[in-house]
Amino acid sequence: MNRPAPGAPESTLTAPTPARADERALATLQREHGGALFRFLLGLTYGDRQRAEDLAQETLVRAWQHPEALASAHESMRPWLFTVARRLAIDARRARHARPKEVSDVALECATTPTDPIDRSVAGLDVRTALKGLSPEHRTVLLHVYFRGLSVQETAEILGVPEGTVKSRTYYALRALKQALHGYGATA
Repeated sequence: MNRPAPGAPESTLTAPTPARADERALATLQREHGGALFRFLLGLTYGDRQRAEDLAQETLVRAWQHPEALASAHESMRPWLFTVARRLAIDARRARHARPKEVSDVALECATTPTDPIDRSVAGLDVRTALKGLSPEHRTVLLHVYFRGLSVQETAEILGVPEGTVKSRTYYALRALKQALHGYGATA
């Protein structure tokens, strides 16, 4: 029990502060400010609804733990709630960035395996050898269509041949490359 100091006037007696806020007051606080608090936190969390909900709940827990804030003479609790919410959001962000990101098994399974540079060099030599085995007409068509990215019509205009000839040469050139590079590509 709070007792006044000897000789102190009776008016200085205060009732003990409750350890927790009244549940009805907290429900009213949530009803009046919950939506605005959530939207405020949604902006602070860059649209992460789950994190915003968690922070809003933690803000209301703080209000419950500090009934003196609810009993203050302020017109609105919103500034106090927003200040607490903002500080909680900052603390949560700092905590997330202070520890390394967790890596799941799924991320490891999706990671590409490093390729050996020698394998790429050998493949490049094999492709060059296969291209040298093509006729000059077939090589020229592949150069324009695949390496320069020209359309069949543009290639036909440059080479002065009909579009059907460009299509035919492309088909036969690719077929010859497939046979020359039979060890590469997807297997059945």
